[in-house]
Amino acid sequence: MQNRNIDFILNNYYSEGYVEDERLTRDKMHYIEFITTTTYIDKYLKKGDRILEVGAGTGMYSLYYADKGYQVDALELVKANLDIMKSKIKDNMNINAKQGNALDLSIYDDNTFDVTLVLGPLYHLFKKDEEETAIKEAIRVTKPGGKILIAFILFDLTMLTWGFQDKNIYDNYGENKQVSLNFKPNNSEDLIFNMRYFNEVKALINKFDVKSICYVATDGIGRLMKDVINNMTDEEYKMFVKYHLSICEREDLIGYSGHILSVLEK
Repeated sequence: MQNRNIDFILNNYYSEGYVEDERLTRDKMHYIEFITTTTYIDKYLKKGDRILEVGAGTGMYSLYYADKGYQVDALELVKANLDIMKSKIKDNMNINAKQGNALDLSIYDDNTFDVTLVLGPLYHLFKKDEEETAIKEAIRVTKPGGKILIAFILFDLTMLTWGFQDKNIYDNYGENKQVSLNFKPNNSEDLIFNMRYFNEVKALINKFDVKSICYVATDGIGRLMKDVINNMTDEEYKMFVKYHLSICEREDLIGYSGHILSVLEK
């Protein structure tokens, strides 16, 4: 693949600033995303299945499933993240972790994997052709009847939290600002994350010849209740997670989730 500016930006972002290894475990609120995502992966996994995770980060999902006995291939763009993942691999794990790009999965043959996870790359792709290439590649390497789970970041929760709760909107709203005059994200590579609306995600997925099983709000409105959730007792948290899982497929609520998961069948 040709050298891309976003690759350089991401390597700097994850190597020198953001601590990816703590993203899902830093508190109870963030852990809801992991609970929800694994709940849906577990719905489709069968004994002996082979898993590919594209954009595996520091390996939280890949290591989790390798530790359960699954054969896992993990591909990660950022070397710093890959090094952390490799440092956590245990002797009993059947995991092959490599550096690579979601836009080029040519090291994998067609129809190889039972479950393909793309839980991060679409956060950082800003060009339509690159979005489509990443999804096409994930579909290509998945077996017929296999499942592809793709994660996206939605915008409106960021408006409520980063924008209004943290009061960033007032300096970042307007023409050529991070938020446009009609309250839409001015997505650019320099801002790291590509944020979308739910209807935009559905329109993208509908371009592909796959079965859309469901859409899942992986963290719901958790960030709006961050302090409440993080101060829950274990029993209260267990009940809240149970409630969240009961509503996370409701399309009338999905649009205000921070992250969503598209579950597809080839």
